[in-house]
Amino acid sequence: MATTPGFLTDWPWKHLGSFKYVILAPWIAHSVYSFLTKEQCERDSTNLLIFPFLLSRMLHNQLWISFSRYRTAKGNNRIVDKGIEFDQVDRESNWDDQIILSGLLFYVFNTLNCKASKLPLWRLDGVVMSTFLHAGPVEFLYYWLHRALHHHYLYSRYHSHHHSSIVTEPITSVIHPFAEHIAYFLLFAIPTLTTVFTGTASLTSLFGYITYIDVMNNMGHCNFEFIPKWIFFIVPPLKYLMYTPSFHSLHHTQFRTNYSLFMPIYDYIYGTMDKSTDLTYENSLRRKEDSPDVVHLTHLTTLESIYHLRLGFSSLASMPHENHKWYIWFMWPVTLWTMITNCIYGRTFILERNSLEKFNFQSWAIPRYNLQYLLKWQSKAINRFIEDAILQAEEKGAKVLSLGLLNQDEELNRSGELYIERHPKIKIKVVDGSSLAVAVVLNSIPKGTTEVLLRGNLTKVAFSLASALCQRDIKIATLYKSDYEKLKLATTSSRSNFVLSKRFDQKNWLPRRAMSAARVAGIVHAVEGWNVHECGDKMIDVDKIWEASIKHGFIPLPFSE
Repeated sequence: MATTPGFLTDWPWKHLGSFKYVILAPWIAHSVYSFLTKEQCERDSTNLLIFPFLLSRMLHNQLWISFSRYRTAKGNNRIVDKGIEFDQVDRESNWDDQIILSGLLFYVFNTLNCKASKLPLWRLDGVVMSTFLHAGPVEFLYYWLHRALHHHYLYSRYHSHHHSSIVTEPITSVIHPFAEHIAYFLLFAIPTLTTVFTGTASLTSLFGYITYIDVMNNMGHCNFEFIPKWIFFIVPPLKYLMYTPSFHSLHHTQFRTNYSLFMPIYDYIYGTMDKSTDLTYENSLRRKEDSPDVVHLTHLTTLESIYHLRLGFSSLASMPHENHKWYIWFMWPVTLWTMITNCIYGRTFILERNSLEKFNFQSWAIPRYNLQYLLKWQSKAINRFIEDAILQAEEKGAKVLSLGLLNQDEELNRSGELYIERHPKIKIKVVDGSSLAVAVVLNSIPKGTTEVLLRGNLTKVAFSLASALCQRDIKIATLYKSDYEKLKLATTSSRSNFVLSKRFDQKNWLPRRAMSAARVAGIVHAVEGWNVHECGDKMIDVDKIWEASIKHGFIPLPFSE
């Protein structure tokens, strides 16, 4: 919200929440019904195309968001070296409100004005007119409107809401109070209404102009620079006619410079061009990819897990994976397409980046699903992905690589030991988080517990946990005789603490994996500077890694009775 919200700050349908889309339902239904029932000569294709155009705008914006988050995580050409806070993601979650508003205005104007109906696909005079009207009145009026919005009275009531996002991403461009959006729509209506009233409008001039605004808005709010320098060298006047992401990023960090919409010429004319614009642009272009200290290697789980990546929909990424939404079923064409793409052309990709003090962390994802890890014939390909990721992380200077759950499967790669044997000279340390997983369970058992039930497959974590529990003189119950025999055989002392249970009422049930500890373990390894692997049969001292994790604030304190 703005500092002191003014009149018409909230959107009229804010109280509807996710049901706000029903506002368009009557218009869409009427559009389709009219098209189907009228004679061919009376059908209005312009009206019918409004809804598909709105959907294309939503898809267009989402593609920009995903691309921008991926590039920002990589780090090359990044402009502002800060992350996006959760409150910004929440504040910008209503970016589709302006698409709903534009749809309503399209439908209303199309209904009230017969000149806006049955538009031809192309008219050159209308396209030329829209171009000159935008470069002239629209850009000029926007410049002065924007400067007015930075006056303390309007800024505190309206525009400060937009400037709450210091680090921008594409969709920041449309995050404004309702009243401010009305002003922008009136401004951008100058070319569209002029072409309609002069009879020169076409589908290209109308939808093309809105698409142009979306492209330039999204591009200008990316937090990475990608406009090549040679463009301005070949066409020097373009410097005054097209802005760059670094140009507008300076407006969000300096506030009193670079007010122009898409054409910086008015900042040059009125002396509001930031003096560091060219330097910021060149420095951003020269910036290389980040060199992570820690890489966490994870993987996709179910087919729908792509929607829970931070590269995609924030509303889904913020929810537990188990909370499936009904509309996910209607997105199966997209889901199937991503699955096929991952299987054929997939490659390990960067999910996100984080920082702690002087350390940089990245999460990389392997484009393989849980089901594929269960297939023997997929093992070779998955191992190749993991091995390539380790070597790539080594090349980038990472000190530690932590393996996600299925990536450290003992049958697949012996908890990562396979890669150390193949590349004994690598400097990067491979960590599976098993020691920390054991430490979490041990420190979560209430004081006074005398017996626990161990369930699940007997893995490295299970054996280590059983050994640690025996040393604490806690009895370990198992449900199967085979597990009972294996545990007794693997433990050299305190074998009398193992019990073959025939009941299910023990106080504590310890699953095979208490948590996904690999990511935290990798960070602790880097921060503490430990120069050892934790893979295969290798373990870190449980008490040592627990104390280090607590010191750095990663693990909650154990509870006690």
